Amino acid sequence: MVNEYKTKKINNGLSGEIIIPPDKSVSHRAIIFGALTNGKIKIKNLSKGQDCLSTLKIFEKLGVKYEFISDRDLILNSSNGITSNKEMTFDCGNSGTTTRLLSGLLSWQNFNSTLIGDESLSKRPMKRVIEPLKLMGADISSNDNKLPIKIKGKSLKGIEYFSPIPSAQVKSCLMLAGLGAQDETTIYEKTLSRNHSEIMLKYLEADIEYGKDEKGFYTKIKKSKLTPKDIEIVGDISSAAFFMVAGAIIPNSSIIIKNVGINPTRTGIIDIFKQAKINFEILNQKTVSNELCADIKVNYTKNIQPFKIEGDIVPRLIDEIPILAVLATQAQGKSIIKDAKDLRNKESDRIKTICESFKQLGLEIEEKDDGFEIVGKKIIDKKATLETHLDHRLAMSYFVLSLINEKEMIIKGFDCINTSFPEFLDLMKKIKCTSCH
Repeated sequence: MVNEYKTKKINNGLSGEIIIPPDKSVSHRAIIFGALTNGKIKIKNLSKGQDCLSTLKIFEKLGVKYEFISDRDLILNSSNGITSNKEMTFDCGNSGTTTRLLSGLLSWQNFNSTLIGDESLSKRPMKRVIEPLKLMGADISSNDNKLPIKIKGKSLKGIEYFSPIPSAQVKSCLMLAGLGAQDETTIYEKTLSRNHSEIMLKYLEADIEYGKDEKGFYTKIKKSKLTPKDIEIVGDISSAAFFMVAGAIIPNSSIIIKNVGINPTRTGIIDIFKQAKINFEILNQKTVSNELCADIKVNYTKNIQPFKIEGDIVPRLIDEIPILAVLATQAQGKSIIKDAKDLRNKESDRIKTICESFKQLGLEIEEKDDGFEIVGKKIIDKKATLETHLDHRLAMSYFVLSLINEKEMIIKGFDCINTSFPEFLDLMKKIKCTSCH
């Protein structure tokens, strides 16, 4: 993979079937919760993106053994529990999920830890997990709420916590802290964020309860022993999103994306597809390790309707907003994305960088504090060199956009897609994308 990628419009439609790679969010959790079962389990269809491998390597350092028995299936053996030295440093690479979830787990271990990461991760805010962990009694310090994070393992107490911003990472961090804390830990959210942790912990028979009451969406967890069970991981709807949008906006396309996780906390993009009147179908729905999955068929849609993303739907599609911005460029009118200020805290400031890149292409986009507004335009006809800022979702979104640009585009830093989706170009080739090389 080269660092600079040249691409151009394709003149043929996309066609065929692909099996989407495993869900990264579920893969992280399968490794972490699987390692806490103190047993031997099979994890089937694990993501091998760099972020998930960062999590796996940390648990290997903690004495958890693993062996890949095929490309994506492995045996995870934590029969000896987590073992460590008194002082340990863990490299989280580029993975915010690894950092935030492990902050909760490491806070109650009988050793001291330091969490570090790459240059990009070291700039990302960690206050959202540090503050509630301190309320639980954690001895945790940081570099102005950024990495490195230093944790002195100690006994924690359960708390009731109202999360100011719905966040699966914060919620999961506190659940992992709650697994080892005295008394019950309760996390409330105004709107429900991704619930993969709750689903998997229930599957592994943790003492957990979740639902909704007059205060909001709650998760209650007590100190628990997890039961060793094999875990199968569904395909990642965040990865499927790039192909879903490509199929919708490239003329003469008809593609099927197989084994896509359709957990209701993740299917905001499906709701937007309905709003935009995209021609698509959900096929072959089933349940795998407590997670819903299905095949998604998408056809080219000539008259895409403008759409609005705001409020409760935002946590259900926050990662898909860059590629939905691409969809908005082909809608017949103004699409509005708001209440998404958290986009400024991702691998890059996604609001700012999307606006800068789209303006380079002559697209009509207006930056707002918490999102942007895009007026759709059918023809893109401008050469451009776009910066990814090492943000994998921007890189892949720009690639899809380039497939409808009449002129050649250069995407700088394109190899950052290896962080999360190394199979991206190979899958594009499978659906006959002639711009892949």
